[in-house]
Amino acid sequence: MQSRLPEGMAATLSVGEMAHRSGVAVSTLHFYESKGLIASERTDGNHRRYARAVLRRVAFIRVAQRVGIPLADIAQALQTLPAGSAPSRADWARLSAGWRAELDERLAQLKRLRDQLDDCIGCGCLSIDRCRLRNPKDTLADEGAGPRRLLARR
Repeated sequence: MQSRLPEGMAATLSVGEMAHRSGVAVSTLHFYESKGLIASERTDGNHRRYARAVLRRVAFIRVAQRVGIPLADIAQALQTLPAGSAPSRADWARLSAGWRAELDERLAQLKRLRDQLDDCIGCGCLSIDRCRLRNPKDTLADEGAGPRRLLARR
């Protein structure tokens, strides 16, 4: 026997269905909702129901997170869309173009860090004669031997 949903709920998904279809955990959906990234309606029994358009919003969030966009920036981008609408291809193109310069800078920074790793074993001890990541040009050598920045924290 199939249960009848309230008027207008037939085109919606339960939180479990949304989690299954979107590939994220139920707790992630609750988190996204608490941050205002997605929204749900409530049934008379106080169960969450999501419009199908939320699937595309969740996909948008996941892709943006995967390329390293902070959640605050994703939320700001989603606020430029009409409430409850799914991002379109044009929306993605417009919003992702705004992130391109930041991503390019991050890529350049990662390449610089990668290229400097050959001179540092990454332990953070600063006991080698120089560490280009934590102690460029060994500027802390005048303060004495050992992990100067770590000693300063104590």
